[in-house]
Amino acid sequence: MRRELAERELTSAGPARRPGVTGKRRTVTMNLAESPLGWLYTHGYLNERLFAAGERLRADYERAQLAPRVTMRWDPVRIKQSGGGSELTPGERQLAAKQRFDGALAHAGSDLADVLWRVVCAGETVQAAEKALQWPVRSGKLVLKIALDRVAEYYRIG
Repeated sequence: MRRELAERELTSAGPARRPGVTGKRRTVTMNLAESPLGWLYTHGYLNERLFAAGERLRADYERAQLAPRVTMRWDPVRIKQSGGGSELTPGERQLAAKQRFDGALAHAGSDLADVLWRVVCAGETVQAAEKALQWPVRSGKLVLKIALDRVAEYYRIG
């Protein structure tokens, strides 16, 4: 996992977002490159199975290239001339990843797809997802666990 460490002021609500801590305040070192899912796993809120399911869902999201783009794609077009190979083309791999992603969200259920997308794919914190979905405070972790359990069933992660 990539490490991007930063010093933040520790408040009663958690680490402050503004940099440049001075004075005699209590501080904490944070890894800004850590995903919310990785944070939940490293702090013991998720077990290995649920973390693997979330990472698999995020990988399919990335492979399907479902994230919005800012500019045009400048990827080189590669055409393989040899015939008879059973390998999938890049477009077919992208479609397969999208089918797996859509299947995993469908298996989780429409009521849990929002929290999965927000936390796992978009990288929102659980608290931000709770606020956006207008859920009670501290309910997001429990609902996320249920959703990740269903995704683990879909991907057959034991």
